[in-house]
Parts: sequence; C-alpha cells; structure tokens
Amino acid sequence: MTDPATDPTAAQRFIEAIPHSKALGMRLEAIGDGKAVISMPYDERFIGDPSTGVIAGGAVSALMDTCCGAAVMSFPGARGTATLDLRIDYMRAAKPGQRITARAECYHATRTVAFVRATAHDEDETLPVASASGAFTMQSVTKEGEA
Repeated sequence: MTDPATDPTAAQRFIEAIPHSKALGMRLEAIGDGKAVISMPYDERFIGDPSTGVIAGGAVSALMDTCCGAAVMSFPGARGTATLDLRIDYMRAAKPGQRITARAECYHATRTVAFVRATAHDEDETLPVASASGAFTMQSVTKEGEA
C-alpha cells in the first residue's frame, strides 16, 4: 500500500477521494515532513458575493482545513487525523479570478494531538487572504507499524 505522506500521487488521490475537495478542484502542490501546499482554482460556482465575484469564505475554510489535515498526515509517524479545532482569521477578500493556495505546517505534535498553522494567498503573495491555527487528532504508528 502506498503512503500518502511520502507519495504525492497517493496523496492527490486521497485528497480527490474527499468529496468536497474534489468538488472544489483542490490540487496538491507539495507534501512532506509535516508540511503541505494545496491550491484551489477560482470557480464561479463558489462565489459568495455575486456583485463582487469574491469566493465564499466557506470554500477558503475547506481549503485550509484540508491543507492542515494533509500536513498532519505527512508528519513522520502519523497514520490518521481529524480536526479538533480550527480558527480562521479572514484578512481580505481573495481577488476574483485568481487561484487560492494554502500552505500548512504541523509545528508540534504529541502522541495524540497535532498543532498546525496555515496561510492562504491568492496570486498576490504580499498579503494573506486568511490565516489559521488548529489542533488535530493524530493517530500515530506504534510498535511494528500498527496504529
């Protein structure tokens, strides 16, 4: 069995297996060692404000949550995760028509909980669209490869 934490193709298949990730068109850009980068294209179906064309905050939230979970899954020894807590601070609207990219890092992990920070940017990398911090369950590999 391939490991999504070390095989980008397997990780992309894992992300595409999550219905909302597939519907949002999420694409894995990078993964490994507790870090992940996932992007989402602009799509008119996800506009939250028709008068401005801005993507809804829920789509950005889903992108950031998925990216954080992927970062945890790529942390050495991790075998499973679920979101315990995720705080997202929206800093500005993403520019209509631009791809949004989330970058997440699992910066600390205990035996059962992982702590993650993330940012989301549109194609203008100077100011984040949103930042996030969260706690995730982490099932770890124990003796002889069993979780």
